[in-house]
Amino acid sequence: MVYMSTDFPGLTLAQAELIEHWRTCCHGGALPFREQLDPGQIRAHLSEVSIVEIHENREARFRLVGSGLRKVFGCDMRGRKIADLDQGVLEMLSLGLERSCEEQRPVVGLIERSYDTHAWLRLPLQGSEHVVQVLCHDVLIPNARLKGEYDSEFDIHSSSNRNLAA
Repeated sequence: MVYMSTDFPGLTLAQAELIEHWRTCCHGGALPFREQLDPGQIRAHLSEVSIVEIHENREARFRLVGSGLRKVFGCDMRGRKIADLDQGVLEMLSLGLERSCEEQRPVVGLIERSYDTHAWLRLPLQGSEHVVQVLCHDVLIPNARLKGEYDSEFDIHSSSNRNLAA
């Protein structure tokens, strides 16, 4: 099952923290530039963060890729096109990219699989005339963690469930 929404502060604590930081970098209704983000403020999540550049010809390429994303993508994707990803992973990553750019606001979602859940976040950034950037956060959460059998680091915010669009 896939869930996607734009109207709440995040599904996981990491997403909530990233969205909050992104919002503090927005000024006067404008999207933040990548340079306005403070890595020190989000350092706990950097290994699961990537920045994707989408060019006017719709080609998307990784500009920056956290080390923890190797387990999500299956390889190091720094500098590579997202089209180079395995089809299933490509579909997971692509979710929300276009929507976050079109709507100019955060898009979050979950992809529930039998063995884990992929929690993802897409935060649009101010780009240039020909390139749009999106900060992405992707994490695979063992389903047992979602049920509270491990630590509470990945607890799903109870209020978010009412805002999900299936």
